[in-house]
Amino acid sequence: MEWFIIGVVAALLTTFGFVPQILKMYKMKSVNDVSLVTLFQFSAGVALWTLYGIYRSDIIIIAANAVSFMTLVVAIALYYHYQKP
Repeated sequence: MEWFIIGVVAALLTTFGFVPQILKMYKMKSVNDVSLVTLFQFSAGVALWTLYGIYRSDIIIIAANAVSFMTLVVAIALYYHYQKP
């Protein structure tokens, strides 16, 4: 049971890891200090983790990475929205 709790806590911490960056982009209306390559790299990683979770039928892996992917989609959308021409 303890490992389940550790897994849930780890999933929560990493799932919402980009939320502070999203809030900063929104508040500052700037993406000057954001790496688009990093956002795409993490997106690919969490997409693959989601597929792995589906393969393993592990709801923690699936849920955490699916939510992470959605937060990264928001971050990428904000990046393009606030990107200076």
